[in-house]
Amino acid sequence: MKKLVLSTLLVLQAVFVFAQQTSTLKGKVVDSKSQKPLQNVVATIQSTNQSVVTDAEGIFNFKSIPDGEPVLVVSSTGYRTQTFVLEVTPGQTVDLGTIVLEEDITTELQLSLVTITENDLGDDNTGSESTSGLLQASRDTYQQAAAFNWGQARFRIRGLDNQYGTTMINGISMNKIYDGRPQWSNWGGLNDATRNQEFTMGSSPSEYTFGGILGTQEIDTRASHYRPGSRITMSGTNTNYSWRAMGTHASGLNDKGWAFVVSGSRRWAEEGYFEGTDYSASSLFASVEKKFNDNHSINFTSIYAENSRGKSSPNTQEVTDLMGVKYNSYWGWQGGQKRNSRDKDIAEPINMLSHYWKINENTTLHTNVAYQTGSIGNTRLDYQNGNNPDPTYYKKLPSYFNNLGTYSEAEIDGIRNDFVNNSQINWNAMYLANQNSGFPGRSIYVLYEDRTDDTQWSANSILNTSLSDHISLNGGVNFKRLKSHNFQNLLDLMGGTYFADIDPFYSGDNSQSDLNNPNRYVGESDTYGYNYNLFATVFDGFTQFKFNYSKFDFYLAQSFSRTEYQREGLYRNGIYANNSYGKSQKTTYENFGFKGGLTYKINGRHLLDFNGVYMTKAPIMRNVFSNARLNNNITPNLTDENIVAADASYIIRSPKLKARLTGFYNKISNSSEISFYYAESIGDADGDADSFVSEIVTGLDKQAMGAELGLEYKITSTITANASASFGQYIYSDNAKLITNDDGRAAEGLNPIRNFGTVYLKDYHQPGLPEQAYSFGLEYRDPHYWWIGANINYLTGSYVDVSSILRTDNFTVDPSTGDNYDGVTETSVRNILKQEKFDNFMLLNVIGGKSWRISSKNRNTFGFFASINNVLDEVYKTGGFEQSRKATYPDLAADRANGTPSFGSKYFYGYGRTYFVNFYINF
Repeated sequence: MKKLVLSTLLVLQAVFVFAQQTSTLKGKVVDSKSQKPLQNVVATIQSTNQSVVTDAEGIFNFKSIPDGEPVLVVSSTGYRTQTFVLEVTPGQTVDLGTIVLEEDITTELQLSLVTITENDLGDDNTGSESTSGLLQASRDTYQQAAAFNWGQARFRIRGLDNQYGTTMINGISMNKIYDGRPQWSNWGGLNDATRNQEFTMGSSPSEYTFGGILGTQEIDTRASHYRPGSRITMSGTNTNYSWRAMGTHASGLNDKGWAFVVSGSRRWAEEGYFEGTDYSASSLFASVEKKFNDNHSINFTSIYAENSRGKSSPNTQEVTDLMGVKYNSYWGWQGGQKRNSRDKDIAEPINMLSHYWKINENTTLHTNVAYQTGSIGNTRLDYQNGNNPDPTYYKKLPSYFNNLGTYSEAEIDGIRNDFVNNSQINWNAMYLANQNSGFPGRSIYVLYEDRTDDTQWSANSILNTSLSDHISLNGGVNFKRLKSHNFQNLLDLMGGTYFADIDPFYSGDNSQSDLNNPNRYVGESDTYGYNYNLFATVFDGFTQFKFNYSKFDFYLAQSFSRTEYQREGLYRNGIYANNSYGKSQKTTYENFGFKGGLTYKINGRHLLDFNGVYMTKAPIMRNVFSNARLNNNITPNLTDENIVAADASYIIRSPKLKARLTGFYNKISNSSEISFYYAESIGDADGDADSFVSEIVTGLDKQAMGAELGLEYKITSTITANASASFGQYIYSDNAKLITNDDGRAAEGLNPIRNFGTVYLKDYHQPGLPEQAYSFGLEYRDPHYWWIGANINYLTGSYVDVSSILRTDNFTVDPSTGDNYDGVTETSVRNILKQEKFDNFMLLNVIGGKSWRISSKNRNTFGFFASINNVLDEVYKTGGFEQSRKATYPDLAADRANGTPSFGSKYFYGYGRTYFVNFYINF
């Protein structure tokens, strides 16, 4: 009995002492301009499960906080995040007093972010865009530099395409099944409505998904999470659009449990920075939430964003020298207006229903169902038995006649002048040709679109629970079902009344697009050429355990996915009569992933962070069907990608200095790429025919390694310096395999698949991105709410995209003899196939803004933001690709002999000096 009493007293004493030593934390958050309290500001103690929000008076309270030097983060959408390293005395209350939050200019910077890459301007109908949109609103110094300063130069974080990141809205992945990339245009122009965002970098843990190795971006559209109020903005720029108007209103949660948000915008331009690039976009957003009680809420979100814009052509150096970097061969005059032959039109509305269930104080379950449908179209000219309407067609350029060696300099000068004076598409000539086609009403030239109509259902559930004070669990299941209708849609007969549904390159049955309906004539809005469906079903799930302790945190996560693809041909193509109509076999891929990480807290200001992941990834649907427009063939030797990635960081966070130094490594094995082009000397068994082929490269190994630095130092209360650097090496770490699918061989009754064996890509650089980027900037913030900043950026190490077919034995070996072509030596081949490195360049950017309080009684403010990018008007290449037409050594050498090749590399250029001005009012 004595022992029991003694034990009980000891336990009570320990509990009493512990209670005495528990420390608490409180503070009040106000707006810097109005000094009004801010409600629903999130206060989080880093590396713990502790998080609270401010009440109507702007006050937050923590009933207990860890001892030592915990770090408090205070954040709210539209404001700069505040970080505090606390000094805790056991048993005492830490009172931070009044915390002032300043307006966050990152939101304004996001409005001016314009990055359109060569992937956007391509002719395939992927519809997705590879931009720096991922992580574009992050507060991390390095990531801001990557998005706002280097993004205009097509910089990619860690050398990764954004199919290796995950972009979500309310936990639903927005990455397209077809190519793995998010389609930013689906919510373009809705910056105010999509500003509630959470980010993770690399393979760091996310509460919503297992994710990829680039990072995750979660966009939250829950109506009650928006700061109440209205905002109207008006912008002007000279990038891809000229004007922009946007308005947004958020009601906040009323007494009856309702909240709603509406937003809309309009962007337009008769011509953007590059010639003939018209632009028209309208966007609408609505979100409505009903909170039934403290445990259940339902939210409905609807997004409609339509976008139409004219594309800009890549050009050879010859064309650029003659016409300048703004030249665009895709447009011509018609009726006194510039008409672009290659527009991209997108309209894919999203509707999403979300249920938020707070099961108890420690557990929540979010369930979402989304439906998305709509279309993406890429227009271009088609013609039968007529001259190529492209003004830069190689037989219209002076280089072609110069390389023939039979024309005098005077004659070539005349040809050059003729091109300069007739450098745009001649719409009138095509209309005239249609009137005189020899067959009344039959068009020789038409305008069509490569069209994709997608219908996708998505559903998921995400569980978050705290198992204890130190352990939390995240888990989720996701389902997607896609039907993608792909077809060629005739838009404009250009004065005619019908067009023949044949391929004039072939004869007889081979020329027929659909043997089930041969010799068909089509009119406007009719389908012709190709017509098929793609189906995909994707299921995936993940679990993630996070452990938080005073000196270290760590996490472990695992995932599983199952992906199924199938093609259904709606036409029986004349070339592939027995392998085009009906459904293909199903292809199924099962994949898994494991990742983990550790954060060691040296103290509250200094941390070490480590992350690692191994995962497999199903091939994107685009690469599974090697010639989906015409047949059911499945790409041979296609396997799952194997992905390994790791990073290690040293992090400093103090009131004056915030810094992160990271070393990273990633390797993607067994990747694949498919491209289409017209090539010479690869068409038949003798290697002497010309043909249009689809090139299939498999077994690609991509390796990236390097270091990242982001540093921000508060020199004074008003002056901040920041510096960022990225140093990397992004290469193909091994050779690959190459085959072609040749329609011409199939038409002759031969096997269309031809194996070219090894493609020698090892140690070539991955294309189209700077491997090194450096930035330094200064920012001044005046207490009277105006600010100005400038940064200088230096970028280097960007390379052209090399042609794979030129790096096979087909390039050097004469098929008629089995020996090397004359002139082929190790040195000559190395010289002619040396990968082109683009010139280094420097970009100076200047930004600034000012805001005013309209009334001292409320939060009404008026302000403007302005930026000038590339102040020095630097001319620089952002990407380019070698042409594959001259596929043998003698042909390529002859083409380059006179210094101006007819089939030289084609290049994309960045914007020169551009500006962005934005005026806004908040009320």
